[in-house]
Amino acid sequence: MLRIAIAQLNPTVGDIVGNLKKAREARAKAAELGADLVLFTELFIAGYPPEDLVLKPAFLAACEEAVTEFAADTADGGPGVIIGTPLKRQSGVHNAIVALDGGKVIAERYKVDLPNYGEFDEKRVFVAGPQIGGPINYRGVRIGIPICEDIWGELGVCETLAEAGAEILLVPNGSPYHRGKVDRRQQVVIRQVIETELPIVYANMVGGQDELVFDGASFAIQADKTPAFQMPEFSEDIALTVWQRDGGTWVCTEGPMAAIPENEEADYTACVLGLRDYVNKNGFPGVTLGMSGGVDSAICCAMAVDALGPERVRAVMLPYRYTAQTSVKDAEDCARALGCKYDYLPIFEPVEGFLKALAPLFEGTEAGVTEENLQSRTRGTLLMALSNKFGSMVLTTGNKSEMSVGYATLYGDMNGGFNPIKDLYKMQVYGLCRWRNANVPAGSLGPSGEVIPVSIIDKAPSAELRENQTDQDSLPPYPVLDDILECLVENEMSVDDIVARGHDRDLVHRVEHLLYIAEYKRRQAAPGVKITRKNFGRDRRYPITNKFRDRS
Repeated sequence: MLRIAIAQLNPTVGDIVGNLKKAREARAKAAELGADLVLFTELFIAGYPPEDLVLKPAFLAACEEAVTEFAADTADGGPGVIIGTPLKRQSGVHNAIVALDGGKVIAERYKVDLPNYGEFDEKRVFVAGPQIGGPINYRGVRIGIPICEDIWGELGVCETLAEAGAEILLVPNGSPYHRGKVDRRQQVVIRQVIETELPIVYANMVGGQDELVFDGASFAIQADKTPAFQMPEFSEDIALTVWQRDGGTWVCTEGPMAAIPENEEADYTACVLGLRDYVNKNGFPGVTLGMSGGVDSAICCAMAVDALGPERVRAVMLPYRYTAQTSVKDAEDCARALGCKYDYLPIFEPVEGFLKALAPLFEGTEAGVTEENLQSRTRGTLLMALSNKFGSMVLTTGNKSEMSVGYATLYGDMNGGFNPIKDLYKMQVYGLCRWRNANVPAGSLGPSGEVIPVSIIDKAPSAELRENQTDQDSLPPYPVLDDILECLVENEMSVDDIVARGHDRDLVHRVEHLLYIAEYKRRQAAPGVKITRKNFGRDRRYPITNKFRDRS
């Protein structure tokens, strides 16, 4: 029998002391549960992804010192440990795991297949393992330990471990969330189970790190391809799993079977977790956001309250002459329903002051977008002043549809430190508003019931920068726009292929042009939670200076 505790925890990048403390506490709990071995996740000691921190010798030395301290703990006869850490060796700096038992490091293994796509850039800072390390003999059990990408790629790491005599594969991971990722991981693991005829344990970290959210959802697949256990998604947990030999095969006879959230629930929970960890790990006392009476600021306010509690959220309505009274009422009703602090701060005088100062230079020109953007920039300035004075971080509230086509104002509504809906298209925002009104997400610090007034969801979206303005004055209907954008951004489809879906060719060309020319704005945008397969930032790296257009 082998009792393996899976430590699905939330480390902080660079907090080596804190991560070691968390690991020690987890091992103590695992000992209470009767575990023989504790499996932690990828680069747990450093936090993941550490990026260029691993280029600093002092950082690497601190990580190795923590490993030495943790190894000494295992002299107490309690459970051994498998934990991820960066290691500098003669061959270079490795993304590694160490196995600890009996007061010492009993084995090291290095990641062989370094990912270098999408959000990953490991070949830039790590050296691949010089060879595939064989199984580790842990108290008489031959354990293979491929690290994350080692089970995704085509280098045959799992097959090699099986051929070398591994009896079970334990995989430490730092696998970030995007929609549909849980199913994709399970498909990858099942493929490797079929190839190796071995059970595979997939341990994944949880928590937010800048734009990435790691969702946990650790699991295992038996050698017969059936589920062995399933841990919860988006929450820390230490689960004991019990394994017994059945003939020559290890079988999981005990472990949790948690339900996994889907669709809107998963997306919403990811946004809340990413926002909570960004604010808390960076030491902000709370957040401030502009409350316009529209769906974007409403859902961001709801996410902030769910993440931080109403006492740490400040919503500010900043009306001008074009702000409808219904918007003022909707903003206040939403803030009141969520229970957060609400302020009313008119911007007429500062906007008029800017216009008066610019009048001599603008003389003889027609009013237009420049004057409209002054309203947004005034709001951004005032929100940043509140942030400077009281220490709270400003949230930006633009959705992916707007950010794609540049429907946002630099140094205005783009001012802020983080955007929880940056990777959600407009129609997805509407879906999450309806979902939140009917549900309270797990771990929420916000109230139940209708927290986003239906009047906000039902009205036509508008920036309210001129009389009777709506978004559709300058943009196609959002269902059409969102489909074109998903084709262009997520799927990199050609204009011909998008037109074949039923879209107007001229409109597709126009949207593609808007997407390209807004790149310079997106480079200056706040980070935000990754939800789709390809977010702006880590996943999509287009040049700002770019004359290419698809002429098909």
